[in-house]
Formats: sequence, C-alpha cells, structure tokens
Amino acid sequence: MDVESRGGRPFVRARAALVAGSLGLLLAVGGCGASGDSMDSGAKAARGEAAAREGLSDEGGAAASAAPGERSDDKAAGKKAAPKAGASHVIRTATLSVEVKSVPKAVAAARGVVEGAGGLVATENTERLDDTYETSHLVLRVPQERFQEVLRELAGSGKLLSRTSNAKDVTDRVVDVESRISTQRASVARVRELMDRAEKISDVVALEGELSSRQSDLESLLAQQASLKDRTSLATITLDLTPPDAPGDDGSEDEDPGFLDALGGGWDAFVTMLRWIAVAFGAAFPFLLTAALAVVVWRVLRKRGAARRPAPPVAAAPTGKDGAPAS
Repeated sequence: MDVESRGGRPFVRARAALVAGSLGLLLAVGGCGASGDSMDSGAKAARGEAAAREGLSDEGGAAASAAPGERSDDKAAGKKAAPKAGASHVIRTATLSVEVKSVPKAVAAARGVVEGAGGLVATENTERLDDTYETSHLVLRVPQERFQEVLRELAGSGKLLSRTSNAKDVTDRVVDVESRISTQRASVARVRELMDRAEKISDVVALEGELSSRQSDLESLLAQQASLKDRTSLATITLDLTPPDAPGDDGSEDEDPGFLDALGGGWDAFVTMLRWIAVAFGAAFPFLLTAALAVVVWRVLRKRGAARRPAPPVAAAPTGKDGAPAS
C-alpha cells in the first residue's frame, strides 16, 4: 500500500498541476478578453466623441457658411425692396396769374412749353372783354419730373401777379387701393369657381348676384387706381393770362364819368323802369281783365232788370168848368 500510495502521489500532483494550469490559462484568456472589450468600448467612445465633435464642427461651419449667404440674400432682398419702400406717390398742383403784353402770344408760348415737356393742354378758355382786351384761362398737365421746370418758365413769361403750389402725398392710398384690388380679384375668382361647381339653380342665381356685386366693387377700385395714377403721373398747373391795362385790374384807375356816361346811365335807368312797368302790367293784366268782365256783366244785368219793371202811371191834371186846366 505504501508503494501504491507513493506511485499515486505523482499522478495526483500532475493532475493538480494540470488543473492549475488550465485555470491559469482560463484566467489569462478572460483577462485579455475583458481588456480587449474595455479597449474596444473605449475606442468606440473615442470614435463617438470625435464624430460628435466633427458633427458640431460641420454644423457650425455650415451655419457659418450659411450665415453670409443669408445675410447676402437679406441684403439683396433689402436692396430690391428698398425702391418699393422709398417710392412715393404725390399729387402736385399749382396756380399762376401772369400779366403779359399779348395774351395770344403768351398762350402759344405756354402751349409750346407744355408740349415740349411731354404734357398737354387740358382746358383753354379765352374771353374777350372788349375790342382791345382779352384774358385766357388754361389748365395744363405736365409730367411730375418736369413740373418745377415748366412752372419756372411759365412764371417768367410776364409779370407774376400770384402763385400758389400744393403737394399731397397719397402713397398710403395707392398702396391700399392696390391691396384691395388684389383681394377683390381673388374674391371674384373664388365666386367663379363656386359657380362652376354649383348644381342647383338657386345657388347659381345667388352666386351670380354676389359675383355682380363683387365685380362692381372691383371696377370701382380700378377706376380709383386709374385716377390716382393719372394725378400722380401728371401734375396740374392752372394759368391765368391777362393784359396790363385790362378793365377790372387792381392797378387801373377809373375815369370820371362824362355827359355821355350820364346819358347812357339815365337811358339804362329809363329802359329798366319801362321794363319793370311792363312786367307789373303783365302780372296784373289777368286780374284787370277779370274785373272788367265782371263790371260789364253787372251793367248788362242791371239794364235788363230796369227794362222788366212796369212804368209808373202818370196822374191827370185837374180841369176847370170851361175845360181849362185849373191854375
């Protein structure tokens, strides 16, 4: 048994050494695997942080690169919108009163100045006061950009008696009318679409009435827009031309009346009196005629009444014995 025990001890020891080696190998392999996993997770985390940093840097770069583009677009849009914001619509009017030596020549000169500036003569009214003097009233339309130039030329055509100028900004009104026109057009289009889809006659009739009303409003807005466009594109100048010694001027002195003037005034008064007498007689004639007819009828009836009455008996005179009337 000692021999067997001695022979079995080396086997046990070898077995224990084999088991210990196997355990050590397993522990070594497990440690390497754990360290490999930790290294892999660390590497992955490092890669994630790097990717995040790269993403942030890419986003920042994109934002930075986009910002100048957006700013440039904003600037371009601002440049494009600036003229619209700065555009103004102004109605300009002016009135001139000028004293000239020859009214016909001054009218021809004013017409030439206005037509040369691209305008037109809207109204011309020439009035002759007597055989010598005449005055002229002109309404001129000129482009806005030539308004001041034409005004200076007209004012310098003679002796300036009076001058007034007025400018009215209607930009807000123009913008409002344009906005209302676009809205009204869209409204008319919607009503037309509804009419195309309508199936009942009652719906079609109701939509036709609504369409007529909205089209009427649209036409009114278009007329307002055309009027504003005309008045803002062409300025209006009212020009009055008078000769130096025209009757009725403030600087002229009235002459003392003479015999002929007094005779003419008396004759005018006499004719006026006769005219008023004739007017009064004409107004009273119907009443006078009625009164005359009434008097005639009354006299005729009176005569007939007197003829119908019997004559009163005449008393016989007393006579004497010898037939002679008694005294």
